[in-house]
Amino acid sequence: MSRLFVLGGVIASVVLIVAGFGCIAIGAVGRSDVADKLEQEDITGSPDMTPQAIARQAEAGGLTDVELPTCSVADEPVDTGGEAKCFAEYMRIHALEATGGQTYAQMPRFATEDGRGTNDEAEAQKRPDGSPVDNPARTVWVTETALATALNTSYFAQQVALFSIVMGVALLLTGIGFLVLTLGVLRREGARGGAARPAATSA
Repeated sequence: MSRLFVLGGVIASVVLIVAGFGCIAIGAVGRSDVADKLEQEDITGSPDMTPQAIARQAEAGGLTDVELPTCSVADEPVDTGGEAKCFAEYMRIHALEATGGQTYAQMPRFATEDGRGTNDEAEAQKRPDGSPVDNPARTVWVTETALATALNTSYFAQQVALFSIVMGVALLLTGIGFLVLTLGVLRREGARGGAARPAATSA
């Protein structure tokens, strides 16, 4: 029965080790794939993507109570999840500058001649066919949100891949430790059996 337990321990150790290597490999491939996809987009931070420069722009644009980025990707290629997340933070400030500090939900639906916008179709600027003109600032916000979501997703994907690598290392070390303990028990069992056989022969 003890040998059966030892065999089970060895099998469990091997499974943990294999699972650990698998998690590490999957995580490494995931991080590399995200980096490759970002590099394909050929994104480079604009010169104003520093905390100091964006603070000046936000002040000039009249933006208040807005959380400003603390990272910097100015003139840097965006090819990591962290840089993609940073770039997305600056994109949000740029979008707020273009919309006068309003988010999508705060902006009126339709454009007006005076540029203020309205939610009333009757007061909206009309196309030649009589239909109301959509607020162009809303389109800016929709575009920014779509791009920022994609960039933030790449950051999340790299973080998940990193977690997979960390878990893989943990599984690997656990499997190795479990295997060492199991082999130690096997050696003790062998030593006991070897000591018992001579004693039985002399009797």
